[in-house]
Amino acid sequence: MISNSIEALGFGKWFQDNVDPVGLDSNVIARVMAVHKDSYIINNGENDVFAELIGKMLFSAASPIDFPAVGDWVSATFYDKDTFSIIHNVLSRKSLLKRKTPGKRIDFQLIAANIDVALIVQSLDTNFNLRRLERYLVMVRDSNIEPIVLLSKSDLLDKKDIENRVTEIHKIMPFLQVQPFSNEDEDSLKNVKDLLYPRQTYCLLGSSGVGKTTLLNNLVGDSIYTTKTVRKKDSKGRHATTHRQLIKLDCGAMLIDTPGMRELGNFSVETGINETFTEIAELSEKCQFNDCTHTNENGCAVINAVKTGQVPEKRYQNYLKMKKESIYNEMSYLEKKQKDKQFGKLIKNVMKQKKNQR
Repeated sequence: MISNSIEALGFGKWFQDNVDPVGLDSNVIARVMAVHKDSYIINNGENDVFAELIGKMLFSAASPIDFPAVGDWVSATFYDKDTFSIIHNVLSRKSLLKRKTPGKRIDFQLIAANIDVALIVQSLDTNFNLRRLERYLVMVRDSNIEPIVLLSKSDLLDKKDIENRVTEIHKIMPFLQVQPFSNEDEDSLKNVKDLLYPRQTYCLLGSSGVGKTTLLNNLVGDSIYTTKTVRKKDSKGRHATTHRQLIKLDCGAMLIDTPGMRELGNFSVETGINETFTEIAELSEKCQFNDCTHTNENGCAVINAVKTGQVPEKRYQNYLKMKKESIYNEMSYLEKKQKDKQFGKLIKNVMKQKKNQR
């Protein structure tokens, strides 16, 4: 029997149908509310409780994906009148938002799990960037998450300029829901609040300085989260959010705030790329060759569409760039996993030889 208290945290029909009942008799279903390096805050529908992973999870994890992320549902045991808990395993995920770790390191970084809608925030000042928006959309759509674009700082532009920006987006992504707003205007904030529904989980995504934390404070109804101003010289933001956390709003919606991302690298995101660049995916079916790379082949419908202006040159180049990055990151990751596996075998053999020599 699933309690109303965890249903209120978003444990809906999909999770009830997909949860494995094995091991739940002695454990409790809880949701991960925050992650702090090796410790967690989870909620059993009643209270936020400090949690750690059971040793078996720590030693059996093959990649970061095996660890809990904010928004995950977990099986846990509670102790000392629900003041401490141990996480035993992560339950089935409806969605998992992830990216490549920043820098040269080839690995996954978990952002959040079990998100229904991603609120992608771009500001209407110098932060507005269609190519960056495409990157966010690829990441979101590959995780089977519905995207909504929020254009902040609408008070900086007149109505016509805002309409032009929205039109720019709809020219290349006609069915994408876009909502301009200003953190200084109650009426436009109400339009954002009207997008949020009880028991649904939302995630705030966007670069630093676009107003995510200020928006969060406005949605919560109190200035409890620290904000930082953008640098005047280049309008670039500074991180206000330092870790991921899940917040339950008064309207009953669940909202995950995330630190700003200056680097967006993706792994094996064929689905996300095809759903973001739908016109290119459709054109590719008309190419002369089934394995067309859309770079230099004769009879390539995509290249012809770029030449005629049907597909904007910058959008086409961004498509190729993301395809190339995705393939490279996936190959590098698989190579890294193979090396890690071989290194693990080497360590085991050395330990075995030492044991036999005693």
